Amino acid sequence: MTLKLLVVGKKHEAWVAEGIERYQKRLKRPYEVEWVYLPHSAYEGLKARQDESERILLRLDANDYVILLDERGKALDSPALSGLLTSQLDVSRPVTLIIGGAYGVDKSVHQRANLVWSLSPLVFPHQLVRLILLEQLYRSQEIAHGNPYHHE
Repeated sequence: MTLKLLVVGKKHEAWVAEGIERYQKRLKRPYEVEWVYLPHSAYEGLKARQDESERILLRLDANDYVILLDERGKALDSPALSGLLTSQLDVSRPVTLIIGGAYGVDKSVHQRANLVWSLSPLVFPHQLVRLILLEQLYRSQEIAHGNPYHHE
């Protein structure tokens, strides 16, 4: 089972692609990832948020455990994230992580999410969030396997 990363925007920009490739190569089952790209909306502001949110919801399955990244979400440390992912993967529940567009997502996506997770209260460029997320997935894998990558 793979972790689906549902992102609004185009493929990785060159400056971030190398880092993403580095961590993605290190991931092993069940921590393999599948990137699903949704194009930015042609609209702006609230209309863009609504349009992108509708398209995000169409890409989710009823059984998915959905984690929405949002700076106003719940802060988790790396061991807690690892435990959460492991618990979902252990019961073969598909996990989808969402990185919304520049205008965010509307409340329908928030309501569908099982967890709204904050990497930080800071706002980062979406391309950088992708790299940070992939590193955290790799770190989660290493914690789950008891490997020394993560230090307490």
